[in-house]
Amino acid sequence: MAIQSDELLKIAVDAAEDKKAINVVALNLKEVSLVADYFVICSGNSDVQVQAIATEIRKQAEKSGARIRGLEGMDSARWVLIDLGDVIVHVFHREERDYYNIERLWSDAKVVEFA
Repeated sequence: MAIQSDELLKIAVDAAEDKKAINVVALNLKEVSLVADYFVICSGNSDVQVQAIATEIRKQAEKSGARIRGLEGMDSARWVLIDLGDVIVHVFHREERDYYNIERLWSDAKVVEFA
């Protein structure tokens, strides 16, 4: 059975927070895009932290039975994209996140609140 996007979202957010990701934001894209159900956006202070966050998200997603459809940017660790299908995770180096400001590009999406 395929893992639900809500469950996958929680796995990705928890994994990012476990590695002390900065300013973790989840956007609900269900009503604004066919690309994915959710975007998770977070950042790290260094290349090493960005790689650690992305690695942990990948590891936890695979452990839950999710399929990694794509992983890009690990070498430069400035912007790592992890495609989990219905959930797309963007792990930025903090300077790149300010520059690309993808939250603004997707401002029509609702921010997901976590308990």
